[in-house]
Amino acid sequence: MNENAVITRESTALKEKYYYIRHKSGLDIYVFPKKLSTTYALFGTRYGSIDNTFRLKGEPEYTVVPDGIAHFLEHKMFENEDGEDTFLRYARTGASANAYTGFNITAYLFSCTANFSQSLEILLDFVTSPYFTPETVAKEQGIIAQEIRMGEDNPDRALLFGMLKAMYARNNVRLEIAGTVESISKITADVLYKCYHTFYNLSNMALCVSGDVTVDEVLAAADRVLKAQPELEIESVYGEEPAAVSAPRFTRKMQVAKPLFAIGIKDIVISSDPRERMRKNAALTIMDDILFGRSSTFYNELYAEGLISGSFGCWSEHNRAYSFNSVSGESRDPEEVYRRFCEYMETVKRSGISEEDFERARRVLYSQLVKSFDSTEEIANNFLGYIFDGGDIFDFVDIVAALTREDVMTYLRAMFQTPYYTLAVIEPLD
Repeated sequence: MNENAVITRESTALKEKYYYIRHKSGLDIYVFPKKLSTTYALFGTRYGSIDNTFRLKGEPEYTVVPDGIAHFLEHKMFENEDGEDTFLRYARTGASANAYTGFNITAYLFSCTANFSQSLEILLDFVTSPYFTPETVAKEQGIIAQEIRMGEDNPDRALLFGMLKAMYARNNVRLEIAGTVESISKITADVLYKCYHTFYNLSNMALCVSGDVTVDEVLAAADRVLKAQPELEIESVYGEEPAAVSAPRFTRKMQVAKPLFAIGIKDIVISSDPRERMRKNAALTIMDDILFGRSSTFYNELYAEGLISGSFGCWSEHNRAYSFNSVSGESRDPEEVYRRFCEYMETVKRSGISEEDFERARRVLYSQLVKSFDSTEEIANNFLGYIFDGGDIFDFVDIVAALTREDVMTYLRAMFQTPYYTLAVIEPLD
C-alpha cells in the first residue's frame, strides 16, 4: 500500500460507505462521512481491564501489573507536562470530550459542531503524549481510591461483578475495571509507562471519525501530530477457564428496597474466526429478544405474577476473550425466578423457537443496525467494537441477513446448560 493510500468500502444493503487508511504512523484510520450536525471522533486502543498479564514478542517473561491500571492510565492521560488541563483545551474549540475504559478497550472521544480539525489535533496530541511523575501518580491514587469506595456502595455494580466472579474462576473479566484500593496503591509511574508504551503503540490503536468531514481533513491533522512508530506484537493472557461456573450462587446484603438478581450463563465456546464470532453475536442478540424480550412468554408470565418488574432485562457479551449471557432485574423471590428460568430453558430446548418469532427478532436487529447509522456516536462506537474483535460492521449486517432459526437453536442448546448457570443476588439489609 502507498503512503496514506485510501481504501473505500461500501455496503449496498445499507447504502453506506467508509474510508480506511493505514496511516504512515502505523495507525488505522476509519472515516464515515455523514451529513449530520455533530461530528464524533473516537481514538481507541485494544487495552482494557483484562490486560494485566502480557508480553511483547521476543520477551521471555510476562509482565504482571496491578488490577485497575488501564482505568488509572486513562485518567492520567488527561494531564499534560505543561500543566494545562486537556478539557480546557477542548473548551476553546467548543468540543465536548470524554473517555472510558472497558474490559477490553480504552477510548478517548469528542463530539463537536465546529472547529473539528483543531479538536482532532488535541485528541491525537494528548493521547500520544504521556506524562507521569511519582507525585501526580500519588495524587491520582487518592482520587481513584475515593471513586472505588463510592462504587462499592453501588448495588448494580456489586451485582454485575458478583455474577462475573461466580461465573469465572480465572478469566480476568471477573476483576473490577477500576481495581481495588489495594491494587491501585501498587501502581507507579514506571509501570504506567510500561503499559502505555506497550498498548498505546499506534499499531494497536484505531481512530474512527464520523460526521460532515473529509478524509483530507482527518489525514491533515494526523500528518501534523502523529509520528511513525514500529509495529509491536502483544500477547495478553486472560486465564485458562474451566467450562462450568466457579460457583452456582453469589449473595450479598446491601441497601436495596427489593432483592436484585442476575442469572449468568457462561459460554467458553469461542471461535478463533472473527466472522464466526460475529455470527454468534447476532444469534445471541436475537435469542435474547425471543426468550426474554417484552413480548416473550417468560417475561409476560413472570411480570403478570409479580415475580419481576419493568426493570427486567438481558444482555450478552461475546468476543475473543470471554463470552456470557445475563438475565437480570428485581424480584421478591429470585430463587423462584431462577427455578422458572431453568424450567423454561428446558422447554425451549425441547420445543424450539418458532420461525415467526425468529424472523421478527431478526428484523428488529436488522432495523436497529440501519437506525444506528443515523448517529455519528453509534457509528464510531459500534464500528470500533467490531474492528477491535477482528470484524467489520458491514459484514455483521450481511451475517444478520443470512442467519437462520437453526443457527440460533444450535447455539442455544449448546450454551443453556445447568453447569453453566449462576445466580447472583443482592438482598436487602436485615
